[in-house]
Amino acid sequence: MWTVHPFLKACCMMDLPISLKWWINFLLCALLFGFSFGEVRYVLPEEMKKGSVIGNVALDLGLQVSELQARRARVVAEGTSQLCELDTTSGNLLISQRIDREELCAQANICILQFQLVLEDPLQAFSLVLDITDINDNSPEFTTGDVKLDLVESTVVGRRFPLESAHDPDLGINSIREYKLSNNDHFALEMSTQINGNTYPELVLKKQLDREAEATHLLEINGIDGGNPVRSGTAFIRIHVLDANDNVPIFSQRVYKASVPENSAIGTLITTLNATDLDEGVYGEITYSFSHLSDKMGGIIEVSALTGEVRVAGVIDYEEASSHELGVQAKDGGGQASHCKLVIDVIDLNDNKPVIEIKSASANVAEVAKPGTMVALINIYDMDTGSSGRVTCSIPDNVPFKLESEVKNYYMLVTDGVLDREFQPEYNITVTATDSGSPSLSSVKVITVVVNDVNDNLPTFTHSQYNANILENQPVGTFVIKLEAQDSDDGINAKILYHISKDTNSEVSSFLTINPDTGELFTSRLFDYEQSARFQIKVTAQDGGDPQLSTTCTVNVFIQDQNDNAPVILYPVQTSGFIAEDVVPIEAPRGYLVTKVVAVDADSGHNAWLSYRIIKATRSNLFMADLHTGEIRTLRTFMEEDESKHTLVVLVTDNGRESLSATATVSITFGDGLPVLSELYEFADESQDNDNLTLYLIIALSTVSFLFVLLISGVLYFNLCRRSYVYRSNTSSLPVFPTTYCTSTLTDFSRCGTLLREDRYDPFMTTGSWRGDFRFGSSTDTDTLKKRSAAYQKSTLRHLSAERSSLKVRAGPTHPCYVIK
Repeated sequence: MWTVHPFLKACCMMDLPISLKWWINFLLCALLFGFSFGEVRYVLPEEMKKGSVIGNVALDLGLQVSELQARRARVVAEGTSQLCELDTTSGNLLISQRIDREELCAQANICILQFQLVLEDPLQAFSLVLDITDINDNSPEFTTGDVKLDLVESTVVGRRFPLESAHDPDLGINSIREYKLSNNDHFALEMSTQINGNTYPELVLKKQLDREAEATHLLEINGIDGGNPVRSGTAFIRIHVLDANDNVPIFSQRVYKASVPENSAIGTLITTLNATDLDEGVYGEITYSFSHLSDKMGGIIEVSALTGEVRVAGVIDYEEASSHELGVQAKDGGGQASHCKLVIDVIDLNDNKPVIEIKSASANVAEVAKPGTMVALINIYDMDTGSSGRVTCSIPDNVPFKLESEVKNYYMLVTDGVLDREFQPEYNITVTATDSGSPSLSSVKVITVVVNDVNDNLPTFTHSQYNANILENQPVGTFVIKLEAQDSDDGINAKILYHISKDTNSEVSSFLTINPDTGELFTSRLFDYEQSARFQIKVTAQDGGDPQLSTTCTVNVFIQDQNDNAPVILYPVQTSGFIAEDVVPIEAPRGYLVTKVVAVDADSGHNAWLSYRIIKATRSNLFMADLHTGEIRTLRTFMEEDESKHTLVVLVTDNGRESLSATATVSITFGDGLPVLSELYEFADESQDNDNLTLYLIIALSTVSFLFVLLISGVLYFNLCRRSYVYRSNTSSLPVFPTTYCTSTLTDFSRCGTLLREDRYDPFMTTGSWRGDFRFGSSTDTDTLKKRSAAYQKSTLRHLSAERSSLKVRAGPTHPCYVIK
């Protein structure tokens, strides 16, 4: 939109008084240049004090003052020194260095300085234009303060002698307006105009000179400008009256024009001046010289005093000045001189590479930035002109960025794709600027674009489920397991904190504590395997991003058993003052089952395997205890000298690393008249049965080996003969294999080492010494089983005490046991 730009404020801050005429011209300039399309333009005079306010940028651009500091606003110059600065606290644009229009723009009619106001987060750029107006801060100055003229007395009245113009760097009304000559009788001052429109003073002879009357004339010439206040410069003209030298040198041209390519070698001939003098002798000898040579041209152009050849004496740069206008003087030996102008046009060559300037302080972009987000502002220009000054800019195609240009010489680097910091956190983008000269020149600059991290990745555990084992009874604070999660984000977005998830059961969540930084789990209570063998918790890993992202894993904690429980005696019941007696027939043979010590252990596994042995007995050679089952059997038949009552102390130990034990006291009494139950002894023939079993195994293995060899031979034979043959065998002729393992608790009624079909039972076993029972299952002949069971119960009830009628026998986790009712 159109914006009225504040310039009156800057003008009012001038220290110098301003005339009404100057104000009128200034307001006209303001009307012409005070409006701009798409930029802010300020008109201000040169030589303002440092710290003077040019205008309020925030107000003119419609920005909040608080935005300037928050978005790191700053003013950057385009190809010039930093002459102004931004006060971010007030939004004012201030003078930071002395602004001299003549130094910046020389004799240009319009002096424009281009600046950019750059703001970040997001990156924006605004164009600031300073139009510098001239003030009368320079006095006219003559190159030579003392001008010497030698005039012959025969000089014709009305003869004109061109004088060098005074030089005033100011422009317009502040430049030179008139010249004044001191009062005298012989000379007057008149103004002449060159073909290019420039005026210069000429000294005109009004009265015939007379050397004998006055040989020397001293005149004073003043150059006066039109500024307010008026400034002036003075030079003195010393005229020596000579004898007659009535011809002055005459140039063949009043204006010489020549051209020279920039960067020409020293000594290159530019042009040759030619002046003639009709006089002879010393009055006809002509010497050439420059009448006025600026500081910039000093040492660059030289002229031969004798030949008039103008040659290159230094470096000629088109960018410094595209043309040079020089005053040339031809002077004869009599002191008379004439003047002409030499105009040298410099031909531009493509000798300047394009300039790439990054106007943004840093090139950062968030990885979630949308396509079209500006990342950096680039200013590209070329000091050459024409096609050599036309610049094109490009970046590689394999990056997710592109260049856009809406303002001349300015390019915006914007995103052109999806960014992912985890895939590539940084881009080094090569910006190439190439001009259209012949041959073309190019410049390269690398912009590093850093992709800022955004919390877009969940923490990830190395395992979705962890299994941890811990021994029971460990002290509080015991290390359990270390969990580890990783986050591919960066910085605080990758900072992971661990905590027990709210999804975990409230009671279970108090079992463990977790180090939030390391993910290490520790116990917060004592664990008892017998109360709980395992539990499960969920642990959440949460990053530090905004918003926070988290993931959860499952931790299965298994409590491992320790041997912390001693065996407990169940039978016989150990009560103080009374122990139940077991009655055994006095005719009981060797190996007769007397009773059974039943014990349990609350531990599990090896820690619950129990072993039984007699540590104290009335007769050491009368009874023995089965190591695994706790069955107490007779070692021999009873004799008359044996006591009628016997007391045994049985030690029960578990299988833990540091075993625990308990003792059971067994009281045994002999009874007369009690029948001997054949089902309760087998020990007597055990040795013989074991020998028979070994023999049976050898015979069985030999028979199987023979049959296997026979089978292989038959198969080979049938394959060779290609005959179909079906082998049939009579199973009744096969041998009966004895059982490979038979504990003393299984009674073989067949007396032949194998159970008859109707007497085979199915064993069932469960783990845990206090949970599982070994039971007789269903037999193939149910009636036979019932009959034998009834007979066994009647016999037992006659000979065992009331305590034994409800005896429940148990064994360890891998040993069979009975249930007797």
